[in-house]
Amino acid sequence: MTIPEAFTELPTVAPQLRALRRRASLTLEAAAGAAGLSPAHLSRLETGQRQPSLPMLLSLARIYSTTVSELLGETAADRDAVVRAADMEPTVAGGWTYVQAGAAGRGMQALRVQVPHGSQGDIVRVHPGEEWLYVLKGRLRLRLGDTTHRLGPGDSAHFDSLTPHRIAAQDPDGVELLFVHTLLQSPTATLCLGPTPGETP
Repeated sequence: MTIPEAFTELPTVAPQLRALRRRASLTLEAAAGAAGLSPAHLSRLETGQRQPSLPMLLSLARIYSTTVSELLGETAADRDAVVRAADMEPTVAGGWTYVQAGAAGRGMQALRVQVPHGSQGDIVRVHPGEEWLYVLKGRLRLRLGDTTHRLGPGDSAHFDSLTPHRIAAQDPDGVELLFVHTLLQSPTATLCLGPTPGETP
C-alpha cells in the first residue's frame, strides 16, 4: 500500500536501545539472546545501522521492562491518546486519499484510506513491516504473491509487507479502508511508494 511520507517518519531509536539495555544491566549478548537476536544484529540496531521491526521493539521493550513509546524516545506528554475527526486533514497521494486515524510517530500508524477505481492497481509493493486492513465500504482486490483475494465490507487482511502485494478497488465507486501498518524508517522505505511520475515501474 502507498504510504505518504509524512506517515512513515519515526524518531531514531538507536540511542534509546543502548541506554535502556544498560539501565536494565544487561550485556549485549544477554539482551540479544533473550530477544532471539544475534549480538551483531542488536549491535547494529543500537548503532543505527539497522532499524528494528515492530515485533523486535515489542520484544526488547518486554526484556527492558519498558514500553515501545520509551524505546522510541517519547514521553507521555508527547502524544495524545485520542484523535478527533475534526483535527484530521486529508492527504492525497497517487490518487488515494488518506486521513490519519492515529497519533503520528508511533510504532503503528492507522489511516482511513479511500482508493478510487483504476488508481495504482498495477503497482507491486514490497517493503519492511506488517499491514492490516479492514474494508469499510466497497470491494477490494488484494493480490498477495500469486494469490488474488476479493474482500467486501467487514472483511480484513493481515500480512507481512515483504510479500509482494497489489491493492485495487474492484468497484467503479472505489473502496474505503481502515489501514494499520508498522512500516519503520529504513533505506528501503520508498519501495512502498511505487514509481514516481516519469519512472518505469
